[in-house]
Amino acid sequence: MNFEECAAKPLLKEEGIAIPRGKMATSIEYVSKVAAELGPCVVKAQVPSGKRGKAGGIKLAKTPQEAEAAASDILGMQISGYKVEKLLIEEQKDIEREFYLAIINDTETRSPSLLFSTLGGMDIEAAAMQDPKQVHRMPINISTGLDTSGIINILQQSNLGDEKADIADISLKLYSLYRRYDAELLEINPLVLTKSNEIIALDCKFSMDDSAIQRHPELAVNGCLEKVTKIEAEAKTQGLKYIELDGSVGVLANGAGLTMTTMDVVKFYGGKPANFMEIGGEAYTKGKPALELVLANTKVKSLVINFCGAFARCDVMAEGIITAWEEIHPTLPVFFSVHGTGDEEARKMLKQRLGISPYDTMDQACEAAVKAAQKAEEGGKIDSS
Repeated sequence: MNFEECAAKPLLKEEGIAIPRGKMATSIEYVSKVAAELGPCVVKAQVPSGKRGKAGGIKLAKTPQEAEAAASDILGMQISGYKVEKLLIEEQKDIEREFYLAIINDTETRSPSLLFSTLGGMDIEAAAMQDPKQVHRMPINISTGLDTSGIINILQQSNLGDEKADIADISLKLYSLYRRYDAELLEINPLVLTKSNEIIALDCKFSMDDSAIQRHPELAVNGCLEKVTKIEAEAKTQGLKYIELDGSVGVLANGAGLTMTTMDVVKFYGGKPANFMEIGGEAYTKGKPALELVLANTKVKSLVINFCGAFARCDVMAEGIITAWEEIHPTLPVFFSVHGTGDEEARKMLKQRLGISPYDTMDQACEAAVKAAQKAEEGGKIDSS
C-alpha cells in the first residue's frame, strides 16, 4: 500500500524528524488562505506517485495570488493515472544542500538496506547512473538492527560537515519507523540542510507491505490501494490471484512458482505473457471463472495451461478446466502441459472430450503458444490440437 506525502510526513514528525509547516487544501480559496499564513510556499499535488515535479505537480509561489494560480493549474490534472484532488501547501525553505536518504527492501541482499546520497532532489536511479559512487548502500542485519558506526562510515565518504551527526540520528529514526510500520520503502528525497543549519525532510515516500495492512488499520485508512484493472478487481472478488499484463499469451497454472516459471518460458521463446493467473488446487471448483477472466483480456491470442500434480491431482484440475471449456466454447488456440500425479488420466480426458493432446514438456507447450499468438496477431490461424 502506497501513501501520499501528506500521510507519510506525519510519521516522520512523530519520530522527531523535522518537516516544514504546512496544511492540506482541496479548494483554491483555502490555498490562498494557507499561503497568506505561511508566506512564500510550495503547492504540491498529492498522489501516491513519484515524479510529480516533472509532471508539473509541484510549483513555487511567493504570494497568495501565485499560490492560487498554481493550485488552479494542478487541481484536476492527471499524474501517473491519478487525478489530483488535494494539495499540500508548505512553507519554502532556503536550501543549502540536498541529500537522499531511504530504507528499502533490498532484493539483492535479501535484507533492508540504507541508501544515502548527496545527490538529493534527483531521481535516484538517474543519480546512480550519473555517478554510481555518490549513491551509498549499506545492508542492514534485521537481527541486530542498523549499525551506527556503519552509518557514520557512509557519511564520512560523502564529504559532510557537522551535519553528519544529525543525519545519522535521522537514519536511525527512519529505520525505527520502517520496522514499526512494516514498510517496504521509506524515502526522504530531498532531506535538506537549510542556510540556517536545520535538517528538514522536504518530501517523504512511504510504502507498506500489503500483508501488514490489518496490523495497522489506523494507517491503512490514509493509504492508497494500488490501482487495478476491471479484470483484476473481478478476480479479487472471486478469490483468484490474477495480474493483467501487456502480452498476448494467456497463462493459467497451478501454484505461483509454476505460473511464474511458465511466464518466464513464454518470454524465453519470444512471447509476452498477457497475465498471471495462479489457480492452485481450486481448478476443479473455480475453473470457469478463472478461464473467463483470462479470456476477458482482449489482448490474449493464445493460451497455455500448465498443471503439475503435486498437492493436487492433474486429472481433478483438468476436469474443472475441461468442464469450463465445454461451457464457454472458446475459439482461441490452447496448449496444455500436464505432469505429475493423475497426468495419464488428465491426458485421456483432454483427448476424449476436447480432442487436445498435451505436450510432452512445458517448453514445447509454451513455444507453441508463442507461435500461435504471433500468427494470430499477423492475421493467421493455428490449430492447437
